[in-house]
Amino acid sequence: MSDSNMVVQKTLHRSASRGGANFGWLQSRHTFSFGGYFNPERVHFGALRVLNDDLVAPGSGFPTHPHDNMEIITIPLEGALEHKDTTGTDGVIRTGDVQIMSAGTGIAHSEYNHSDDDPVKFLQIWVLPAKRDIEPRYEQKTFVIEDRKNRFQTIVSPDPAGDALWINQQAYFSLAELDKGQELHYEMKNPANGVYFFLIEGSATVGEETLGYRDGLGVEGLASVPIKATSPAQILAMEVPMA
Repeated sequence: MSDSNMVVQKTLHRSASRGGANFGWLQSRHTFSFGGYFNPERVHFGALRVLNDDLVAPGSGFPTHPHDNMEIITIPLEGALEHKDTTGTDGVIRTGDVQIMSAGTGIAHSEYNHSDDDPVKFLQIWVLPAKRDIEPRYEQKTFVIEDRKNRFQTIVSPDPAGDALWINQQAYFSLAELDKGQELHYEMKNPANGVYFFLIEGSATVGEETLGYRDGLGVEGLASVPIKATSPAQILAMEVPMA
């Protein structure tokens, strides 16, 4: 249903329409403008600024580089990713893990494929912060994948006391893995927010749109969004402030 005081708006991004880069060791697809890809109509969706779909070759990775005043979320999809940063963190994240880094006043980090034999695939997502110049911080967590079976599992939220990773923004990230034919609704945490759905795997009808592999759909003005999997599907919902 829609809020009577709000106009429903939808933003559809097909997988094939994304920007991209291929550096040999890195293959990346960009839902929003990033690096050498710029589309004035695809700079951001509210506070959601970057949604990169990355593949890094065995033994390769990103050398140490800086960030500031950005919330950076990394979700491994296949393989393992080594991470080091100037907070003193030195570790590995794997499928089932989620990582968040508040760049705040400034942080530098590196990311390398943990394997010398297999590629690593992951999503890296940037969200504009609610408060600027906070102390840099790092956190990662392993989530029980079974807890997102045919329902949404919240993996990022602004509640520091909750089970999800804390984010410096009024944003909520949730993952669901649906069986074919399964139906559920995404219920907005804040009706003033928008939500961007990304089909990691499979296909599903979201609202009135049929989405396939790596398609994205932004929705504003709905308190509840109906979803039906038309094949086994993995869906990421990113609810963010629009102003």
